[in-house]
Amino acid sequence: MSDTSSIVSQSALPPDAYARGVRVARALVHRLLRRLSHGAIEIVENGSRHHFGVGDGVTVWVEDPRTYVALVRDGSAGFGRSYVAGWWRCDDVTTLVRTLVRALDQPLSYLDAVARVVAPIRDRLPERRRREKPLDREFIRAHYDLGNDFYSLMLDETMMYSCAYFEHSNVSLADASRAKLDRLARKLRVGPNDHVAEIGTGWGGLAVHFAENYGCRVTSVTISDAQFEVARQRVRERGLDGRVTVLNLDYRDLGGTYDKVVSVEMVEAIGWRQLGTYFSTIDRLVRPEGLVAIQAITIDDAAYERAKWTDDFIKDLVFPGGFLPSLSALVGTSSRSSSLRVLEVEDIGRHYPETLARWRENLATRRAEVDSLRYPEHFHRLWDLYLGYCEGAFLERHISDVQVLFAGREFRSSLTE
Repeated sequence: MSDTSSIVSQSALPPDAYARGVRVARALVHRLLRRLSHGAIEIVENGSRHHFGVGDGVTVWVEDPRTYVALVRDGSAGFGRSYVAGWWRCDDVTTLVRTLVRALDQPLSYLDAVARVVAPIRDRLPERRRREKPLDREFIRAHYDLGNDFYSLMLDETMMYSCAYFEHSNVSLADASRAKLDRLARKLRVGPNDHVAEIGTGWGGLAVHFAENYGCRVTSVTISDAQFEVARQRVRERGLDGRVTVLNLDYRDLGGTYDKVVSVEMVEAIGWRQLGTYFSTIDRLVRPEGLVAIQAITIDDAAYERAKWTDDFIKDLVFPGGFLPSLSALVGTSSRSSSLRVLEVEDIGRHYPETLARWRENLATRRAEVDSLRYPEHFHRLWDLYLGYCEGAFLERHISDVQVLFAGREFRSSLTE
């Protein structure tokens, strides 16, 4: 996690300059909030209250005026760092995010348009840190190797860390996770004669489910040491050693050919410059008559070019090196970098808010067990904001989640099959 002390502090500037900077930043934030047309935000600071918008809304308590400087200077990243540092708190983070997404729609739309114009030039700029394989492992460890015990408390028994599929509102999270896996298996037409390659093992939930319920063989790759150990243990405990192989291996180094390839919310970790390599690798792995299913968190097409170059809260504190593709980027890059053809696209993003809410609920109800893991307080604040932030963004459709089914160049089918 990034050091929150990197935000501009009072000691970094002369007292007069600091006070003037805070006043200007506060005025800018208040000016933006006066334009609220959906929802309401009340800011409480030093005993005074400022209400923006109409009707009841969320309440934000500003404990440290550096919050305003962080917001104006660093945007989403400053929003996250200042919250994690304890400079402000809120009674409903999810609603706050939804309100801010709407408030920022117009200015961000302008920036999106500018980003699309300059994209052909900016995309030629060199990377600050070249994405070699050791760096990819470093990024993965920063998030997925936080601790298997922590994730086991947040997730359900399947240990699926991706959007579930709620066929009914009263279904359990575990059953919703299995429903998502079954949905992918049906789209891939997985059967006992298939050898499936999985890019991004997670904690082994998909590999185990596919092998147990569809009789196929699965070869799964991960570069998370912590996930690798848990996945191998789950395979051994289920007696699936003969059907499931888990490799601590970069997906680009996987050899062989496979009947089906599946990748669930892994593409977000590779960086946008590697998207072509991702699809060309999958094209190499899948048989010409095979099928590929990719589940991915996506950002709105209009915002994609800006988001590629923006170090927001998630990239800054949660997923270093990550990115969100747009649906157009996925489909366009697949056509340029592979022979794969799109068969169908299903948007399941409406199921993610409930998934995130269940994860937050698990952490809240199991707080005593989480506390026993001895994470610092800022860790708890980070995860509370992260899950609530994402829930709000999905509810506002700023981001979504899609399952895209691709076919190899020799795949043929009919409705009677």
